[in-house]
Amino acid sequence: MKSQSRNYKEYCRKYLRAAGMMIAALLAIVFAGVSGPVPGHAAAVNITPAGSFTDNNGAYIQAHGGGITKVGSTYYWFGEDKKGESSSNTSFQDIPCYSSTDLAHWTFVAYVLTKQSSGDLGPNRIVERPKVIYNSTTGQYVMYMHIDSSSYSEAKVGVATSTSICGSYSYRGSFQPLGFQSRDMNLFKDDDGSAYLLSEDRANGLRIDKLSSDYLSVASAVAVLTPNHEAPAMFKLNGRYYLFGSHLTGWSTNDNEYTTATSLSGPWSSWSDFAPPGSNTLNSQTTFVLPISGSAGTTFMYMGDRWTTSNLGTSPYIWLPMQVNGANVTMSWHNTWSIDTVTGVWQDAGSTYYDFGNKNSSMLLDVTGSSTTAGASVIQWTNNGGANQQWTLVSVSSGYFNIVNKNSGMLLDVTSSSTTAGANIIQETSTGGANQQWSLVAVSGGYYNIVNKNSGLLLDVNGASTTAGAKVIQWTSTGGANQQWVLNSL
Repeated sequence: MKSQSRNYKEYCRKYLRAAGMMIAALLAIVFAGVSGPVPGHAAAVNITPAGSFTDNNGAYIQAHGGGITKVGSTYYWFGEDKKGESSSNTSFQDIPCYSSTDLAHWTFVAYVLTKQSSGDLGPNRIVERPKVIYNSTTGQYVMYMHIDSSSYSEAKVGVATSTSICGSYSYRGSFQPLGFQSRDMNLFKDDDGSAYLLSEDRANGLRIDKLSSDYLSVASAVAVLTPNHEAPAMFKLNGRYYLFGSHLTGWSTNDNEYTTATSLSGPWSSWSDFAPPGSNTLNSQTTFVLPISGSAGTTFMYMGDRWTTSNLGTSPYIWLPMQVNGANVTMSWHNTWSIDTVTGVWQDAGSTYYDFGNKNSSMLLDVTGSSTTAGASVIQWTNNGGANQQWTLVSVSSGYFNIVNKNSGMLLDVTSSSTTAGANIIQETSTGGANQQWSLVAVSGGYYNIVNKNSGLLLDVNGASTTAGAKVIQWTSTGGANQQWVLNSL
């Protein structure tokens, strides 16, 4: 009986071992070919603006002037292949497609449009800024792109279609939309499935034109915005449209601007800066804004190009989270930030610290006496390089930040959650309260108003003082320099 028992146990062990191997093999088959995290289970990943954007082969990604289309839980990135090109030679090579589930790890999939022997896609032709949207009625992915001669004298849009997102696209030809010029362009698909061409018409301004129901042609004009802007991008949030564009300075960067409206036909607001004024949009030009929606919210990711004119294929990609608060949009630099595509939440992952300089006094936001005690007053003080003068921004929601002191780890707060003008600003442990949440509103010359969510009042220096040690308070908006702050990354 003991011998039989041993044999039976050995049989069980072998059976369980074999079963385990079979299960492992089945799982390997199921997940074969999956690149990066399994869809639906992506974790937070780090993104470094102007960092190394490489694909699964280790090659630098060629998707300049591009855009991203999401299908299911996978993101597909299209753009211009500019390997070996310079500003004096930008002839079309091909349009690649890359895929990712987390926006950090990218797999090269295919060249979806390639150079032809003649025609719009032939030698010495310009093919720029490809964007792709899906038409649920026709079951086709539709790509629009800027088509031109090497002298940029044609100013047309081209159209191509495919039944699969990263498949071979069939080129359908080019035209001037409604007879107007079209250079830098983009696409926008609204909630109701209607689609729009955003197009730079040099003679008239930035055009918004509605596409036909199959998206293959332009049906009607919707709006023309002046003054002239190029490199348009658009998103929609809570019934409001946000339109971004660059000034016309060629390959050189400038302070890109945005405007908003509750109807595509307008009226549109005045154009405003969204990056620190004077920073030339953090040295980039807009190409796309990607909504990253998840279980906990939506992050709007700015996608920009920083053109390297001597070697365009090496041009860095500038990807940064935007803060959207009502009609206000701001964007600041982060050395490294993280995004979770499942939750839609981003955070500053690189502990980017800033000092906050007051325009009126040129002094810095400081915690009195380098205190690490809750309730300690916040003052202005001359720059001493101390950690008590260094702050980091932690995204909360709906365009608001916690402003956290490096020395104490505590949050910028309004004493007793006051909504009264003149209430003192202190540091406090995190409570999750609106009195610890702040939005940044760009003003002029690279400065911001810093607005408290709870009170709606602005961060201010008491009495507009220029003296070291003056208390920082909250106050109603006066337009004064004492209410304007510049963020210097350290």
